[in-house]
Amino acid sequence: MNMFLRQAVVIARRDFIATVFTPAFLIFLLAPLFMLVFATVGGTGARMIADSGEAGQRIVVIASAEENALIGAADGRRRDLIPAPIAPPQLETREPRGDPEAQARAVFSESGIDVTAVLYSDGAGDDAGWHIIDGGNASFSANYLAALAEDARRDRLADISPGADPPAIPRTPFQRQEASSSDRQSAGMGALFVLFLLTLLLAGQTVSVLAEEKGNKVIEILAAAAPLEAVFVGKLAGLFGVALLFVAFWGGLASLAIGALAGPGMMGVIDPAIGLSTFLTLGIVYFAMGYLLLGSVFLAVGAQASSMREIQMLSLPITFFQMAMFGLASAAAATPGSTLALIAELFPFSSPFAMVARGATDAAIWPHLAAIAWQLLWVAITIAIGARWFRKGVLKSGPSLLRRFNPFHNSAKQN
Repeated sequence: MNMFLRQAVVIARRDFIATVFTPAFLIFLLAPLFMLVFATVGGTGARMIADSGEAGQRIVVIASAEENALIGAADGRRRDLIPAPIAPPQLETREPRGDPEAQARAVFSESGIDVTAVLYSDGAGDDAGWHIIDGGNASFSANYLAALAEDARRDRLADISPGADPPAIPRTPFQRQEASSSDRQSAGMGALFVLFLLTLLLAGQTVSVLAEEKGNKVIEILAAAAPLEAVFVGKLAGLFGVALLFVAFWGGLASLAIGALAGPGMMGVIDPAIGLSTFLTLGIVYFAMGYLLLGSVFLAVGAQASSMREIQMLSLPITFFQMAMFGLASAAAATPGSTLALIAELFPFSSPFAMVARGATDAAIWPHLAAIAWQLLWVAITIAIGARWFRKGVLKSGPSLLRRFNPFHNSAKQN
């Protein structure tokens, strides 16, 4: 056992140094920055296009000057209560000229603006003369205009002038001492997403490293120098060290950015039920569990392929499976305490993600201790099975795994 551990440590140190001390690792380390820049540029462009379209939208009211004043005042009151991203289009008031219905229909043909709904009065009376032409088929704009007309009617009946301020109601500010349940649930979903993204990004690196070594025959040299089980464990440990370095680098940058932009009190806003320090510690532990589980599978599957194309084909189902685990854990985080949440917490490959989300909403410690013990058992099982598959994949001399199950290859061989 001592010899096995020493060989695994040598392989781990060799893989860590060979991965970190290369120019390619710097690019890999800065890959999230490039992704963030590209996402920002793309998002800014899409936001500008959306804003330019929204800026030209209008809702139009065609009525007398008195009614337009009442509706304008009602619009000002209601618009202050609606967040800007979901606010209705800007209101434009006009006085009637000729036939109000024909004037309202003609508004939709104007090229300078994009009208979504028009409210007009046919002059039949203050209460019964309103009509709405909806350009969006039961759109929010039409409902908003109907509400404005009702507000204007009530103001007129109550003899409230358009510029009158509503009576002031005393307000007492209240500062929460702890985060709300929705804030904690959002924090859990955020931690779940970050954990999944890091696990998928960093565990997938094991496949590319193995493909490179199989291509330049380095894996054969390692197989001659040490047992393949020790090579498997050493590679997994070495690449896990690379992953920890990656997480430490970006975690440190994130902490510095939060401290510089929002001050040291920003982390106090994140108030998981289990406590911030415990929550961060559990996040690191669950990242280790998720990485070792997924990394073992990637290494074992990668050893079965003989080319990079086959490795990519074999890795694709694993990625889809991991996406399904992310969906299961997300559904569990949205419904804490449910049967679905229990299933996600017990299933080994979704358990790290579901449990880190649970830490944000549940203050109990014992479920995490039980979950970590359960995940450690499955990490040991996965590594044991993966090491055997790794040994068979590296030592095999026959066709690759894909060719064994290819009916065209088997029929051609028989012919």
